[in-house]
Amino acid sequence: MIDVRDCKSVWNSCLEYIRQCVGDQSFKTWFEPVEPLMLVNNVLTIQVPSQFFYEWLEEHYVHVLRKAIDEQLGAEGRLEYQILVDKSDLNRKSSGPILHKGSIISRTVNPGVSKDSKAESLSVAQPLDSQLNANYSFDTFIEGDCNKLARSAGLAVANKPGVTSFNPLLVYGNVGLGKTHLVQAIGNQIKKNHADKKVLYMPSERFLSQFIESMKNNMSQEFTNQFLGLDVLILDDVQFLSGKEKTQEIFFHIFNHLHQSGKQIIITSDCAPKDIKGLQERLLSRFKWGLSADLQVPDYETRNAIICKKMQFEGIEIAPDVIDYLAYSVDTNMRDLEGVVNSLIAQHTLSGRQIDLELAKQIIQNIVQNVETEVNIDYIQKFVSEYFAVTIEQMKDKTRKREIVIARQVAMYFAKEYTNMSLKSIGNHFGGRDHSTVIHALTSVSDLMDTDKKFRATMQDLIKKIKIKSA
Repeated sequence: MIDVRDCKSVWNSCLEYIRQCVGDQSFKTWFEPVEPLMLVNNVLTIQVPSQFFYEWLEEHYVHVLRKAIDEQLGAEGRLEYQILVDKSDLNRKSSGPILHKGSIISRTVNPGVSKDSKAESLSVAQPLDSQLNANYSFDTFIEGDCNKLARSAGLAVANKPGVTSFNPLLVYGNVGLGKTHLVQAIGNQIKKNHADKKVLYMPSERFLSQFIESMKNNMSQEFTNQFLGLDVLILDDVQFLSGKEKTQEIFFHIFNHLHQSGKQIIITSDCAPKDIKGLQERLLSRFKWGLSADLQVPDYETRNAIICKKMQFEGIEIAPDVIDYLAYSVDTNMRDLEGVVNSLIAQHTLSGRQIDLELAKQIIQNIVQNVETEVNIDYIQKFVSEYFAVTIEQMKDKTRKREIVIARQVAMYFAKEYTNMSLKSIGNHFGGRDHSTVIHALTSVSDLMDTDKKFRATMQDLIKKIKIKSA
């Protein structure tokens, strides 16, 4: 009898022991990707991504595995591997199982077994594991001015991988802006549109560590062979290859093979190609063959839409003023915003607590560093500059451009209304202007609110949002 629950429980207990015996990086590289499949008559079957992966575990960790199995299943316990083989290779494989016998190890690679075979339940190889997170999709990646080019290019690649001029597609931006989300969404969409495509997502750190291990054991070619049959390679955080000459060399050859074969390459980086230090020039030049698209910090509207989408997906109603507060307060990156929203959902779901401003402020203080706790001159300048799409430096400058003058006057108006600063101090924060300039700004804003309906509506909207912040 196959007991899926017991198989997972046994393997998790094995992992607890293994984690104590191997380093963190080795654990992440060689054990986290393993999936438990079944437990039958004290035989635990686990699934590994490749032949190389299996050989590496057997050669380097067989004693650790033996001990872990002994503790969980006793001396009669046995471990069996099932190796992933891509569907497109099925016709090229032999129809019989290939077994490797050892003290606890047997290997099952049997992609050609017919449906009538009694061995099918144990021996049929599974499709290539793309290492993609199914939760990442274009539906959950909200479009805004901050990511429009990258998202549009990603959709084009997802529809026609390897065919567009966006090859390679390099997505870059600071931490927490959604690079991994976007490239995994591309991978998932490709799998959805083209079920026959072989897609692999891999963080550069894992690429590096696996290559180093293969070098130690004179198995560099076996390592390379894993990638040569792919249709789509997604390499995340390529900057981690900086200064690693041999790893760059192997990636260069993989890149060339895939690109010349019309296969799609997708890369992420924390900066533009020209700013990546420590990468070979020949690699950087190839990155420029396709499209480099950046992700910027999402604006207020995009952050608002992301919160609404997330709450809608969870079936949770949230007051507009709370959404406004979150969108304005968490303006650092998407990771912080997601962490805040997930914490609010957890509080609501697990404790039944209503999501209100008080809870939102509490969660933000616990998660986001350097959050403004009050309306001060720095916050006002940042708030107004974002709203009017001008920089703080421009507001402090001597320019007389109308759109900048209005933004400066509005910021001065709010500084007077919501802080205890003197007119002279306010002027000093706007390029050293004197108090008479501040008085003129206050008068101009008041007059415009009385005579210009559109401007009055703008100010009402801004005042509403500042009141939320100062609540």
